[in-house]
Order: sequence, then C-alpha cells, then structure tokens
Amino acid sequence: MKELILNADDFGYTTGVNEGIVRAHRDGILTSATLMANGPAFDDAVARAKANPALGIGCHLVLTGGFSVAPKEEISSLADAQGRLPLSLGALVARVSVGSVRTKEIERELRAQLEKIRRAGIELTHVDTHKHTHVHPRVMGAVGRVAREFGITRVRNPIENLGDSWRTARSENAPLLGNMAASLAVRAVGSWFDAISRKYGLRSPDHFLGLAVTGHLSAAALCRLIDTVPEGRTEIMLHPGVYDADLVKSGSRLQQQRRTELDGLLAEESRRAVEANHIRLISYRELN
Repeated sequence: MKELILNADDFGYTTGVNEGIVRAHRDGILTSATLMANGPAFDDAVARAKANPALGIGCHLVLTGGFSVAPKEEISSLADAQGRLPLSLGALVARVSVGSVRTKEIERELRAQLEKIRRAGIELTHVDTHKHTHVHPRVMGAVGRVAREFGITRVRNPIENLGDSWRTARSENAPLLGNMAASLAVRAVGSWFDAISRKYGLRSPDHFLGLAVTGHLSAAALCRLIDTVPEGRTEIMLHPGVYDADLVKSGSRLQQQRRTELDGLLAEESRRAVEANHIRLISYRELN
C-alpha cells in the first residue's frame, strides 16, 4: 500500500503563510503542517488549526532565526542578549559542533517551544526542525530526549531519494545546487539519525521527498514527484503560502515560490495523480 503525508512547514511564520496552508488543506491535498512556536503569526496559526481539526499539526522546532521562546537568560550560549537565535544554519552548526552551545540550553529551548504549543491546546502529531537542524547528532539527541518527555514518538527523517528529486527538479529547470548540497549533507549523517531515533523510540515515514526541490513544487512537478511515491509511507515536504507584503518583509528566501507550491497543492491534476497512483493520504497521526 502507498500512503502519503503532504506536510507544510512554517505554520505560524506569517498570516499569509497560515492562510495558504489552510487553503491547501481545505481545498487541496495537504494533510499535515508543522507549527513554529516562535513564529510571529503563532496565535493566528493556533486558531486556524483548531478550526481545522483534520489537519495534523506537528512542531517545527526552531533553533535558527527569530527569537527564543525560553527566557534568554536561561539559554545564553544559544541566544544573544536580545534573545535572538543564531541567524543562519551555518552559524548554528559551527557553534554546536565546537561545543560553544550547551546541550542543556538546546533542550531548554526545545522544551519551551513544545510547552508553548501544548499550553495553546494543540495535540502534536510529530516533530521536525527548521532548516533540518536535527540531523546534527547533538541536536538530534536533544530532540529525542525532549520528545520522550512529551510523549512524542514521531519525527521527520529528511533523508531522501535524490534520484527522484533530481529528475523532478531537472524537468522544471529549477536551480539545484543549494538544495542538492543540503540534501547530500543530510544523507552524510543518516547513520547517526537512525541510531538516535531508535534510542529514543522515534518513528518516521519509510521515505522522504522534497528537500532537493524546495520551493519548486509546481503542479506539474508535484505530480511527477507523486508518481515516484513507492510502497510504504512517504512524506513530501512543502512550503505553501500567500505571497504578500508581510512575507516580503519577513526576509524569507521563499517568496513567490510559496504561491507556486500552494497552487500545486490546489491543482486538480495533483489530486488526480494521487488517485491514479492508488495513494492513501494520511497525516503523522496514522504513523503507528
């Protein structure tokens, strides 16, 4: 049997991103989203999640970009004096790798984010991380420990079949170098990821797609990716949203690309591709 989770990252980033995610769920094929506890539009996302209970909601744990949820005084090796988290993925990885960020403070911030979402009344289906920071062994260990505290047993495994993503991106004439480099970097730590997942009892879908084609999943590209979905359970990662002034001001590298991916999720041909491939749409709730 083929089962597919279509997950939207960045729920809570802007109200336009929130609107796009909910539209993709109500009127399209989106089944899941991951919520940013430190997102500027967090409260709006929570209200929309509660109004759409069929949408599976996970936590998009954030260790780079934006402000911390934990008090900055308690995580001084992670956040600066204003409470800002490391600006870039590279800065975070460098500091974590040399040990200048204390593991207990990573755990404190992750715990604060999960607590905030739980206090808001959201029952979480799983966790993943912004910029896939949990592929770093120290971060993944922290994620595993905190997830176990909260009774969370499902996590994204962002290691993908590069052949499928390459063919999809090439057919779209999409710029590949940055995304392909990220995907290759993730693959390099795959053995660590599996070992830590087992240690903390975390389960993942059998397959993952979408990293190498981030921002380029038009209707045609999404259909081609759906056509590659193998037997078992697969997650496709997306970033739908409404392109508006708030998104422009946010500085996100994904701008009009979010509208492209929203259109892909809403397209009738995408729904037909799911049906033609005899795929059952699920969320992380069904990942037992």
